[in-house]
Amino acid sequence: MVGENNDAEKTNSVDEKPNNDSHIIPKLIEEEMKQSYLDYSMSVIVGRALPDVRDGLKPVHRRILFGMSELGLVHNKPYKKSARIVGDVLGKYHPHGDTAVYDALVRMAQYFSLRYPLVDGQGNYGSIDGDNAASMRYTEARLNKIAEEILEDLDKETVKFTDNFDGSLKEPEVLPSKIPNLLINGSSGIAVGMATNIPPHNLREICKGAVEMINNPELNSIELMQFITGPDFPTGGVISGKQGIMLAYKTGNGRLAVRAKYEVEQKGDKKRIIINEIPYMVDKSSLMLQIAEMVKDKIIDGISDLRDESDREGMRIVIELKKNALDDIVLNKLLKHTKLRVTFGVQMLALVDNQPVLLDLKNMLLHFINHRKTIVTKRTEYDLRKAEERYHILQGLVIALDDIDNAIQIIKKASSADEASQRLQARYNLTEIQCRAILDMKLQKLTSLEQGKIRQEQMDLEKNIAQYKIILGDEKEIFAIIKRELNEVSNAYGDERKTEIEDGEEEYIDIEDLIKPEDVVITITNSGYIKRVPVEMYKSQNRGGAGVIGTTTKEEDNVENLFVANTHDYLLCFSDDGKIRWLKAYEVPEGSRISKGKAIVNLLEIESGIKTNAVIPVKTFEKDKYLFFVTKDGYVKKTSLELYSHPRAGGINAIGMREGDKLVNVMLTDGNKNIIVGTKEGMAIQFNEMDVRPMGRSATGVIGIRLSKSDEVIGSVIADKEKTILTITENGYGKRTSIEDYRIINRGGKGVINIQCTERNGNVVSIKSITDEDEVMLISKNGIIIRILCRGVNVIGRNTQGVRLMKLKEGDKVIGAAKIINE
Repeated sequence: MVGENNDAEKTNSVDEKPNNDSHIIPKLIEEEMKQSYLDYSMSVIVGRALPDVRDGLKPVHRRILFGMSELGLVHNKPYKKSARIVGDVLGKYHPHGDTAVYDALVRMAQYFSLRYPLVDGQGNYGSIDGDNAASMRYTEARLNKIAEEILEDLDKETVKFTDNFDGSLKEPEVLPSKIPNLLINGSSGIAVGMATNIPPHNLREICKGAVEMINNPELNSIELMQFITGPDFPTGGVISGKQGIMLAYKTGNGRLAVRAKYEVEQKGDKKRIIINEIPYMVDKSSLMLQIAEMVKDKIIDGISDLRDESDREGMRIVIELKKNALDDIVLNKLLKHTKLRVTFGVQMLALVDNQPVLLDLKNMLLHFINHRKTIVTKRTEYDLRKAEERYHILQGLVIALDDIDNAIQIIKKASSADEASQRLQARYNLTEIQCRAILDMKLQKLTSLEQGKIRQEQMDLEKNIAQYKIILGDEKEIFAIIKRELNEVSNAYGDERKTEIEDGEEEYIDIEDLIKPEDVVITITNSGYIKRVPVEMYKSQNRGGAGVIGTTTKEEDNVENLFVANTHDYLLCFSDDGKIRWLKAYEVPEGSRISKGKAIVNLLEIESGIKTNAVIPVKTFEKDKYLFFVTKDGYVKKTSLELYSHPRAGGINAIGMREGDKLVNVMLTDGNKNIIVGTKEGMAIQFNEMDVRPMGRSATGVIGIRLSKSDEVIGSVIADKEKTILTITENGYGKRTSIEDYRIINRGGKGVINIQCTERNGNVVSIKSITDEDEVMLISKNGIIIRILCRGVNVIGRNTQGVRLMKLKEGDKVIGAAKIINE
């Protein structure tokens, strides 16, 4: 078999001729893939995604403008169907999908996409709400007048023409572009491994900058900012800060913070935020939907209504605020969480000699100026050549007119046009072109009027030729023409800036910067409602005054905690699951003296069933201040206040909780206070907190009081010798006891009898530290409430049963007690 195969191969090699049309070249697949991918990348970069630095156009836009000019769709001619334009461009120059061509055409007609639209569209070309344009069969288009400035002088051999995709037609490699289109309209595109995002600018500023660049080529990008202040977006808005602009102009890379333009209106006792302009490339409808979702998710509060009142006069988004909402805070949250504020990443990448180059502002202007220098030079050369050709012909006509009778006789006697041409050349020393012009001349040119016109045209051409030669012989003359044309363009199409540039940093404003530091009164009711009131509301009154109404609550709800805090103070809120959540005092809703306030659980977004049992105001997180924790199972912990100085959304664990345990109370101390802890079965212990060493935030603590199996801690207080301890039991009995009656013992003991928990008394439900002037409210299971003045309760010893504080019906029990603060 081996021999047969070898013979076959031998026979083939001798008898059959090798196929030279197809042969295999061995190549590593890695190298082939690398080369193929690089070829594809450069094809995308050059042929689709990046604009040319000279005319600021990508191939599709250039082909659309050229195709429309070939169709004669100038600004003062009738519109034509977009489908006709797309078909023409598609069939002649751009062998890609019709959607790509039409989308590019639509964008060039949108006033909110281009700072200076190049296409004049008629019909539905989309909207700033994100609506799509109508199909191409419904819309019509023609060139805007400013687009004709980009195409001007195209017929004067100013740019190179290349074959189209099938070699049947010619198309320009670049357009002459009298306007600095790349900078005034910007560009964006994603290529392979790179992207460009050039912001639009104001035409007047760019033309001014280019003129100054010609006058002083030593200007750098930053110095040019005295003429070009920054990007100018078609939708207006405000650029916050100049640092991003300076970086983008200096390096070609930068980030701009762009926000909406707004104003605040007062309507009655409410305010409304009016949005007049939104950031570039933001859809109005999606922006409003985003705001509505933020309000629904309670990320932004204080908004009662949102509506769109935009019309032909301009944009107007109305955001109605709630009665007590602070407009500065709502605005700050809107800017932070919605597209009312966006970051525009500047990447000034463009094609220079078909190579992608990152450009600074100066180089972008230089490339445009050099392009215009080339265009003006080639245009002038073309005009000079045409003028000299015409002058040459006019010279022959004038020579013939000076001896017209003899010239006519020579022509009449000639047997043919060629013979007449030869005789005229011999008689007057003319060229063939001049003789052909004489022979083609109409008899009406022989009139004295027509002869005068020919001689005048000859004189004018002499002046023009001399001027063209001066221009071509002096670079300054070319630059003077460029400057004059830039000024003409600026005057014809320039307008005022739309985008404002404000001083300041690009970062979000800290909400606290918007809040005036002032003292407020924070009140918390025993059922968990909180509010803040300006301290001026509680104005000082002389003795015997009637006072002021402090809060309107349900009968069983009274102010349990009241303190004065600064609006910038923190409120540390502790829940019985051992977590801490932070509130700034200004975040507490402001209310009137008689308003109820808002449930604190809603402000803190606490899960159902979790109770907030301590709120501590803190101005600064001092290292030598402590938080003292007491749990239901008798554990205590002391932790430096400083460890709670880093607020986190959603809160954190303030104390490590054992399974089944709950946090009962938290107190702010100086580290050297005496603490009294009371239990359900009538025990109490007083110890110095020095017995508890400082621990970390996640620690579970140490035994504070040793409990029997059925006992649990129901409260704790700081031992103040000026006050007494009021103990209240579930059967409505209670007593006051002097602080001195509780001897100080070591932490971890069983303590002493606080009150006798007999069948008559029942278990202890609350202990309070009170004075004679305090009032206490007792609440029963059946909703019965009684308020008692503490001075009416006698101070008696510890080991007693106390006296009746509240009469209860059979089966009813006291479930809670709250010290009533007299506002």
